[in-house]
Amino acid sequence: MSRVAKMPIAVPAGADVAITAAAITVKGPLGTMTQALNGLVKVENNNGTLSFDVVDDSRESNAMSGTLRALVNNMVTGVTKGFEKKLSLVGVGYKAQAAGDKLNLSLGFSHPVVHSMPAGVTCATPTPTEIIIKGIDRQQVGQVAAEVRAYRSPEPYKGKGVRYVDEVVKLKETKKK
Repeated sequence: MSRVAKMPIAVPAGADVAITAAAITVKGPLGTMTQALNGLVKVENNNGTLSFDVVDDSRESNAMSGTLRALVNNMVTGVTKGFEKKLSLVGVGYKAQAAGDKLNLSLGFSHPVVHSMPAGVTCATPTPTEIIIKGIDRQQVGQVAAEVRAYRSPEPYKGKGVRYVDEVVKLKETKKK
């Protein structure tokens, strides 16, 4: 069995898990998430602890047990604590401003860049050069952060651009005569 699937998930207080034949639903203080179940994996709820087991000894069943456990663990974490990504803007004149469900970016182009947030994802700008993206779906939060970073990814000579807060940009040396 998968090493990941062997670890049980402890469901914290405030989270409610409902398991049906087709899907698993997790409700928490921040929202509700649903994941479709695969016929290759058995899910059991034992007094607030979720365990995942394979149906047969096939390779696909083994892989799906670990994948499903990771997805459900992210769902439990998302509806109880939530996920966030922090971005920073490095460059003269680069700034961001959150306005409702839109993020207005000035990134040195001749036009402003407006990125609209999908449902379930919010953004905040505590300072003009800092962006915080929050939500309950880990994949969606990471995707939005990657899309915002892609507007002006850090360039390798001066390091200017949009980067994750913990990202280290390795700078290249310029050509010399």
